[in-house]
Amino acid sequence: MTTLQPIIGVAANERRDAGDDMGHMAISYNPSGYIKAVQLVGGLPIMIPIGDPMHAKRYISMIDKLVLAGGQNVAPEFYGEVETIQSSDYNRERDAFEIALINEAIKQNKPIVGVCRGMQLVNVVLGGSLNQKIQNHWQDKAMTQTSHDVLISKHSPLDLIYGRKAHVNSFHRQSIKQLAPQLEVIAKSLDDHIIEALQSTDPNLRFLGVQWHPDFMYNVRDEDLAFFRYAVFNL
Repeated sequence: MTTLQPIIGVAANERRDAGDDMGHMAISYNPSGYIKAVQLVGGLPIMIPIGDPMHAKRYISMIDKLVLAGGQNVAPEFYGEVETIQSSDYNRERDAFEIALINEAIKQNKPIVGVCRGMQLVNVVLGGSLNQKIQNHWQDKAMTQTSHDVLISKHSPLDLIYGRKAHVNSFHRQSIKQLAPQLEVIAKSLDDHIIEALQSTDPNLRFLGVQWHPDFMYNVRDEDLAFFRYAVFNL
């Protein structure tokens, strides 16, 4: 008997100018690391393009699990603040659509995996907030290199994957400020105690989020591929 592959919906991003040779077309896309990693561990990834939030219910009904990728900053109005920094790195249409996806995934009891921005957005949806700008967490090294240590909570899922201390990459300018009531911290950076990973404390909400990018490292380090294996089959 053939076992069906879990269908993993990866929420997409957009670029207004793909820099191509055909009129610089706008594109919807998923960074290939998410797609390749899910495929390598045995999942079936599909892209969920940014769209009307009213379609979130239908999209979530089609998948087994939802992955929220990295990308733009989360606009501060979604966590009840005014913009205190000057930045063009927002996509409010994406924010609104992914918020609808998260709420619908919770309603349908579908597991959620959040990477970088994705983790931050789940915290926002559940009632938390973000630091709008932090320093020293956008590394100068290549994406496949690591830049700082994180301390991981004992017996957490990440402890089983990475151990108690992991050396990870870092590409974010926002961070968790107020933690949402249904979440708990399972990793912090060793040097400045920035929150680096979260999981749900609610048995009816299956969620795991990391601030670093295993999608950049899945093909160079076993632990990061193991993260996706856990997300696809065990979360």
